[in-house]
Amino acid sequence: MTEFIHLNLEHFNTRIEDGVGILEINRPPANAHDLEVLQELDQAIMAARFDDNVKVVVFTSALPKFFSAGFDITVLRDASPEYVGLSSQFSKEVMLKIQSTRKIFIAAINGHCMGGGLELAMACDLRFAVDDARVKLGMPEITLGLIPGEGGTQMLGRIVGKSKALYLMVTGETFNPERALELGLVDRLFHPDELMPETLSFAKKLAQGPALAIGFNKLALNEAIDLPLGSALAFERELQNQALASQDAKEGSTAFTEKRPPRFRGR
Repeated sequence: MTEFIHLNLEHFNTRIEDGVGILEINRPPANAHDLEVLQELDQAIMAARFDDNVKVVVFTSALPKFFSAGFDITVLRDASPEYVGLSSQFSKEVMLKIQSTRKIFIAAINGHCMGGGLELAMACDLRFAVDDARVKLGMPEITLGLIPGEGGTQMLGRIVGKSKALYLMVTGETFNPERALELGLVDRLFHPDELMPETLSFAKKLAQGPALAIGFNKLALNEAIDLPLGSALAFERELQNQALASQDAKEGSTAFTEKRPPRFRGR
């Protein structure tokens, strides 16, 4: 077990296990985030991006009841609209870094996940959640006279569809993880005692795979899906050409013909 390179963060715990970077937000009592927390998250994302020992990232909470309650209400109340707006813009930029980093990010939602906390989870590539009816998810910004300000209007619509997203946002309805699974907002549910073991087991399997090709799958989806089809296929072709030239592609075909498990190295 090792630490992320060059990180000493106040609001996050970081470590590496078998190629998986584990990033735990730790800001009691409810993991509400502000600009300082977002700046630390930005540091952690960039450290994971450049750390060759990190193949996959699991983003979770160190607190037992909250994944994240969202953006800090006291900042919304006390800071100037300009400051909050700039913080919101920075949050969007951080989330785009998650989506453009060539490594899979998995949100392990182990507690209440509301507003900006859910937006952080939606920025990840996969979302696994605790199967606990007491846990609540939702986008309650409408109860404050606001709209989701950290990418939620766009990410939620892309994940669950426009009409469902609009309903959830304008009602501020909260829902449990089982409903989140039905909506397609989370991908898998696990018993509370199994969420982290199962998430880490899945992440470690990905980390042992062809990391370059796995990352290219992510980028092809995230960066080309909204392009015209011809441009998207050209982008896919370029990534495939890079994958074909990789050591992993040679190892994959060699292992197949030799009838043995491949030994991928992510390059």
